[in-house]
Amino acid sequence: MNLSFFLVPALAIVALLGFNRLIRISLAAPRVVEDKQPDGLPWQEARIPTLRGKMLSGWFIPAGDGAPALAILHGWGSNAGMMLPLARPLHEAGYALLLFDARSHGRSDGDTFASLPRFAEDLEHAFRWLQARPEVDPLRVGVIGHSVGAGAALLTASRCPGVAVVVSLAAFAHPAAMMRRWLQSKGIPRLLGAYILFYVQRVIGHRFDDIAPCNTIRRVRCPVLLAHGTEDVTVPASDARAIYTHRPDERVQLLLMPGSHDEYGELETSMESVIGFLDGVVGPEAQGRDLRRR
Repeated sequence: MNLSFFLVPALAIVALLGFNRLIRISLAAPRVVEDKQPDGLPWQEARIPTLRGKMLSGWFIPAGDGAPALAILHGWGSNAGMMLPLARPLHEAGYALLLFDARSHGRSDGDTFASLPRFAEDLEHAFRWLQARPEVDPLRVGVIGHSVGAGAALLTASRCPGVAVVVSLAAFAHPAAMMRRWLQSKGIPRLLGAYILFYVQRVIGHRFDDIAPCNTIRRVRCPVLLAHGTEDVTVPASDARAIYTHRPDERVQLLLMPGSHDEYGELETSMESVIGFLDGVVGPEAQGRDLRRR
């Protein structure tokens, strides 16, 4: 029997495995360790257990007994320190805060890969950790996420009815569309890009359609604020409009504001609107109200 009968398929398999490895390396989130701390606020180190025996690193900022609380999650390749511009205005408004690093980000434990579903897993564990704090009102705990973290916030709220409120910052409408934009910017041919999308879904164990914010928003039963910068070129504001179009009811609001994708400080100019939205759901007037979904 001709040796090439075995050699050609073997080489093809090796090449495919090598290409798959290259995809994982190219799409891996860069780890950036924060060099900032919530100085001037009463913060304490937090260690939160998550899946696969991993631990998340974060900062807990209490706000007195019975306070509402927010778990705040960064975006892809980011960390808790990059979300610090939100900390002071939210804390001054009376909110306890948990800013933390997702797995394979910042100072948290690494894992085999990062993904939107794993961000959501980490966010749910952070949310549960906050609910268990004795100084926090467990019925007034919400989540804030940026970019991939925003998609994770919507996914978490869609399957965790205890989430009282969501603020989504610069969420993309669908991960496939987001990845196609990125692949196109890199000059990847369409056919090759289709295989990459297929491979990523197989690795993360989820279909993009099932975790896409434009779809998970339909299953969210708490108030949601979709905030998005009008100068965002990474995730255009049209993505926020697309998610808003699929809202289940009028508890979902859209806030278009000046700013780009990664300049979290730009949100400071719109914090009054964000805090007003939060106060209307979990603020002082909501204390004692039964916020659980029926």
